Amino acid sequence: MKSPITSMLGIEFPLIAFTHCRDVVVAVSKAGGMGVFGAAACSPEQLEEELSWIDAHIGGRPYGVDLIVPNKFQGKGEDIDHAPVELPATHRDFATDIMARHDIHTDVYGGAMAQRQSFGDNMHDDGAAKLLEVAFRHPISLIANALGIPPQIMLDLGRQHQVPVAALVGTKDHALSQVRAGVDILVVAGGEAGGHCGDVATMVLVPEVAAALDAIGDNTPILAAGGIVTGRQMAAAMAMGAHGAWTGSVWLTTAEAETNPIVKEKMLAASAKDTVRSRSRTGKPSRQLRSTWTDAWEGQGAPSPLPMPMQSLISEPALRQIDKLSQTGHEGAKALATYWVGQGVGLMNEALGAGQVVQAFKEDWINACARLNGFIED
Repeated sequence: MKSPITSMLGIEFPLIAFTHCRDVVVAVSKAGGMGVFGAAACSPEQLEEELSWIDAHIGGRPYGVDLIVPNKFQGKGEDIDHAPVELPATHRDFATDIMARHDIHTDVYGGAMAQRQSFGDNMHDDGAAKLLEVAFRHPISLIANALGIPPQIMLDLGRQHQVPVAALVGTKDHALSQVRAGVDILVVAGGEAGGHCGDVATMVLVPEVAAALDAIGDNTPILAAGGIVTGRQMAAAMAMGAHGAWTGSVWLTTAEAETNPIVKEKMLAASAKDTVRSRSRTGKPSRQLRSTWTDAWEGQGAPSPLPMPMQSLISEPALRQIDKLSQTGHEGAKALATYWVGQGVGLMNEALGAGQVVQAFKEDWINACARLNGFIED
């Protein structure tokens, strides 16, 4: 396919797969798309291990790395590495009570008010710089940032290594700010997306951003994101001005995915209505699979979520324990189990291999384009 994305990234089909699973990265890239490894939760040592494995198995195909370096969050710019973090008793007790009502009585907070926690090191510029140093030791073909304009070091290293820099945006104004900052690819993510997302729908946001770029004479390529799990949706987004698709949720139910099998079963059975956009997991709005855990945080009497990254220090220890117990057959944990996923989950009804998903995208895209062409009179 001829697209600015395929030319820029050296790939056959402009389908980008964001994933935390190295096996998915390899499978998608080998099938003609591009896998992008989500490295936000990795230490530099872990990232080195993951990327070395990818290098050894991907056969020289292009792949990318994604980080989360927000422009704004509580503690941004402060020297707070390894400082004691006091988690509010109201939030700890609320989470503990949710678990107790589902017959989970583990103290996931260590019984101490002052927690010696890593305060989201990778979200700070210094922490991101360490991950970037690792990433650029490997033959990556894309580096991406979520939640704001990429840090200057990412932009500089991208230029130095001739690696395109992508950034996620959720509004037209964000997109224009990213263009002024000099990013190479815009990932235009609508509110249907899993994980962190805005509240403007993909159907509206993609053409709005495309029109805004046209108005200033800018040709920065657009990857559409948000609820896209089929080739016909990808074709529709490209008809509206995108040059390809950035996808995440659709890979969570693949055979290679790292997803908790209990959550994977829930996703395969879910409808588009079975997700919720909430601040309760990270402190910023993110879409996730609805469960009794998410219902509790959205219910009357729930404490207001803490700012990022403090809310994660409440939610993640509990959800890790829930994940582990759910896989042992614990019924309360199975009811609570959740994960990030977009509204496209309603179309994710079959567990396939990641390479099969790429092939299905290609076939569906071709069929959708042929259908549109059929409406044109000779």
